Amino acid sequence: MVDEEILATLGFEAKRRDVALAVVIREAIDDKVAELRSSRRPRVGVARSTDGRRASEVASEPVSEAPR
Repeated sequence: MVDEEILATLGFEAKRRDVALAVVIREAIDDKVAELRSSRRPRVGVARSTDGRRASEVASEPVSEAPR
């Protein structure tokens, strides 16, 4: 699941800070999730098209996720 080199780097950081490896991993995940959330644009809008086209036809990214 995780490259050994990455895990070793996280392990060294945990030892340097004298904290559990889980703390460093959790912080890394939290940072990545925050980055992903801040980079996403809102997908909600209230408007009417003047040319009859749907947002999904003109958007460069998916308008919403596919149903599961």
